Amino acid sequence: MPVKIRLQRHGKKGKPFYWVVAADSRSKRDGKFLEKLGTYNPNTNPASIDLNVDGAVKWLNNGAQPTDTARAILSYKGALLKHHLLGGVRKGAFSEEEAEKRFNAWLEEKEKAVQAKVEGLDQAKEDAKAKALAAEKEVNEARIAAQQPVVEETPETEVAGDASAEVEAVEAAPEMPEEAPAAPEMKEGEADKE
Repeated sequence: MPVKIRLQRHGKKGKPFYWVVAADSRSKRDGKFLEKLGTYNPNTNPASIDLNVDGAVKWLNNGAQPTDTARAILSYKGALLKHHLLGGVRKGAFSEEEAEKRFNAWLEEKEKAVQAKVEGLDQAKEDAKAKALAAEKEVNEARIAAQQPVVEETPETEVAGDASAEVEAVEAAPEMPEEAPAAPEMKEGEADKE
């Protein structure tokens, strides 16, 4: 029975979620499988992968062939490296403790790289948010400035001079009669005749 390590699609339309499984190559994509090895969620950034490395190495030792995407996932999580190191132990190139030490050192480096990517993404998100806030502030200030009426400021000395000139002009003007005399009131009878 040819065994493949491949992905089974789950999740809803437009939001895929995959199981990493060891399955008979003749079975359907989402059909029967021999063992579930982990999950892969490409919707997050970076993609979240949960994998049973030891189970994957067991199937690789038994001759299971990973598909292209499954091979990339196994490589990313270190299952292929561990399989390679165990091959070196079988050949007598180094001891099992040395293989574990090398694998753990690789895992630490990989974890640092993933953490650096997550921090870089967080920093980029914060920078974008700060930039958007600054742009919004600038637009709001421009809108507020456009709504306020423009008041022309004149120097104090000119205003005082203009006021004294107006006072002199008012004093020099001839006096006008306050009001014209009122018209005599008409009687009711006279108003009806007209």
